[in-house]
Amino acid sequence: MTAASEQAPPLNGLRVLDLSRFIAGPLCCQILGDMGAEVIKVERPGGEDSRRHVPHYHGHSLYTLNYNRSKHGITLDTRRPEALAVLEELVRGSDLVVENFRPGTLEKMGLGWDRLHETNPRTVLVSISGFGQTGPNRDRAMFDAIAQAASGIMSMTGTPDGPPTLAGAFVADHIAAFHGVMGAMMALAARARTDRGQHVDISCLDALFSCMGTLPTAWRMLGQDAERSGNRDQITVPANAYPASDGHVYLHAGTDALFPRLAAAMDKPELTADPRFAGQHARLANVEALDDIVRGFTRLHTVERLGELLSAAGVPYAPVNSVAAATDSAQVRERDMMIEVEHPELGPLTLPGLALKLGSTPGAVRKAPPLPGEDNDEVYARLLGFDADRLTALRAAGVI
Repeated sequence: MTAASEQAPPLNGLRVLDLSRFIAGPLCCQILGDMGAEVIKVERPGGEDSRRHVPHYHGHSLYTLNYNRSKHGITLDTRRPEALAVLEELVRGSDLVVENFRPGTLEKMGLGWDRLHETNPRTVLVSISGFGQTGPNRDRAMFDAIAQAASGIMSMTGTPDGPPTLAGAFVADHIAAFHGVMGAMMALAARARTDRGQHVDISCLDALFSCMGTLPTAWRMLGQDAERSGNRDQITVPANAYPASDGHVYLHAGTDALFPRLAAAMDKPELTADPRFAGQHARLANVEALDDIVRGFTRLHTVERLGELLSAAGVPYAPVNSVAAATDSAQVRERDMMIEVEHPELGPLTLPGLALKLGSTPGAVRKAPPLPGEDNDEVYARLLGFDADRLTALRAAGVI
């Protein structure tokens, strides 16, 4: 019998050419690398711009460390005409090419989709951009916050009497990365039937807009435009962040099955017979009164004690954790969502773990985030057959 950890990872034998930078593209490729793909990360000599972004750990940007493990690092100055031939050779040996430039940048490099497809008809190109390859805004620059604003997510975040609020994490970039992985896998599944690659077009705006759920449909079909509701759930009550004596808890007891459990935990079973709270529609109509009652209960207890009471009653809840508390929580530790990786210069690094957990063919971190050009000699010699003289000449010319 072969143990799960001894079996080949799911993407073993797949080669990915990573031309991306910052978050969305590199994270997409990192997930593929963790799942067994051979990822070749291409940077300009000296490293991509994100290597200079704060915060730094002993001179190394956490951006680069966080999104580039399980990759081989090579350098290639794609702005130089001599680099195009090298890039095309790399494409010929790749199953996937991932880029997150503005639309039109690959064409300026001489390797747009038509040329890339001609170079290797089986290669799948995954393009992750701000607004996508089409549409009136395709050429506009994008940052995560721009996607949050344009998608409607920002208008829904914050309190009703406050301004639209930015989410605390780069949600658009991360969701676009996940869509990039899904698009790559679907295109490869299609290639298994057709033996032809295709262009996968991922937009950060599209990816985040897809998270809006029923809200766009409610506008188009019912004429209902959503408004900010703070931490309250918009369709069930009570579901909110409530103050404890030493912090906050979020609890959700808005369904007709859960509300009696909360009432019992609060030692107020009579609430279930109160006509103001008899059913979801009544509770929604009297949300302020009910939230006041729940707050009166939660303020009397610590977060820990509320957890005991709500758990015993079967009411879904969580403490409102800080980043530090969430990172150090027993659940995160048990699920290996923070792992240690040995870096050639920095020693042990603590990085986010793998959210994808496969029972028979699990992924794993296969390599620490590379230094710029760390694997030039090995990759160019193994994949393209470059000898020492050619590598020396390319370095002297500033191509690699």
